[in-house]
Amino acid sequence: MPLSFVPLTFPSSLDSTKFKDFGREVVGAAPGNLTEEEFKAVEAALYRHDLLLFRNASLTPDQQYSLVKSFDPQSEHYGHGNKQLDKTKQSIIHSYVSSLPNTPQVQIIGHGTIKNHEGIEERILKHGRHPEFHKTRISEEDEAKGFTRFFRWHMDAALYDLNVPKVTALYGIMVPKGPTQTVRYDDGTGDELSVSLGTTAFVSGKVMFEILPAELKSLAVRARAKYAPHPFQWLRNAKAKSTGISLETEGLETPLHDLPPWEEEKIKVYPFTWKNPITGDLHLQVHPLLVMEIQVDPLPQGHHTESALYPFGGTISNLKEIRDLLYRMQRPGIAPNLVYAHPWEERDLVLFNNRGLMHSVVGVSLGP
Repeated sequence: MPLSFVPLTFPSSLDSTKFKDFGREVVGAAPGNLTEEEFKAVEAALYRHDLLLFRNASLTPDQQYSLVKSFDPQSEHYGHGNKQLDKTKQSIIHSYVSSLPNTPQVQIIGHGTIKNHEGIEERILKHGRHPEFHKTRISEEDEAKGFTRFFRWHMDAALYDLNVPKVTALYGIMVPKGPTQTVRYDDGTGDELSVSLGTTAFVSGKVMFEILPAELKSLAVRARAKYAPHPFQWLRNAKAKSTGISLETEGLETPLHDLPPWEEEKIKVYPFTWKNPITGDLHLQVHPLLVMEIQVDPLPQGHHTESALYPFGGTISNLKEIRDLLYRMQRPGIAPNLVYAHPWEERDLVLFNNRGLMHSVVGVSLGP
């Protein structure tokens, strides 16, 4: 069967007019054994469509790592470092991911106890749930009725010392089965989204940028995000808003002097917008929870300043102002009709543009 890229079937909730080029199923190729020609086609398709799906894939952890590394041959690390999280209990991510002993660039996530898996004798996995991270929570009674929330919107990156990975691969070896759940935004909008149990939710940075009003687009292309040192330890005591795409500002961040030793030159500063290497499209791609400063360039000479935001540039260091601004820019992009919630099947392999999409764990605990 020749290699082909088939449009995904979207739920009726998704605004397909904004996702014409988003997502393709790859047919006619084995992801663990791509030829050089096949890989070139897959690489180009990934950046054109931002997300690729291989159904019924069969690959080892070494093959999964090799596949992801092919997109960024200079990289030798998982996005948060090889086994670093296993040693960093103060990171909010520590509880939810574990390195495979023989392939530390590959992490295992899930819920319940696993035994005799890829060099792991026994390990308890924990599924991220919003009550552990949000300031407010859905009642246990409503959870039992199938209501839930997005856990935490993010891109996969340490955002200190290490560079942002180009591509992430999620491989569903075992998939929970059960009734659908309803994501509640609980922000006064009444927004809800029906999703399959254990879904991963994706939003497009391209769409997020395109729907911005002109004054926010102008700001986005001039702005840079400066991330906190050891950012996942910096925010460990902070709590998220009910949508999972921002933090409440309550002064709960760890003071910089109480963090592990850090170096100024290892702090990451990235633009708000990332340019797709194939299409040239701009993607609004800012980790909404980890920014401690926004740097804004002035408008080019000759541009009108009347309706512009920060027309003369500047630095924003007030955390509430930072978060309010980012929320204004990013919350519209997670509206129910702009979220692709992947309906996992066993042995699905999803590759996605980690510099162009954000994603979130969704759902309640899935049982042992």
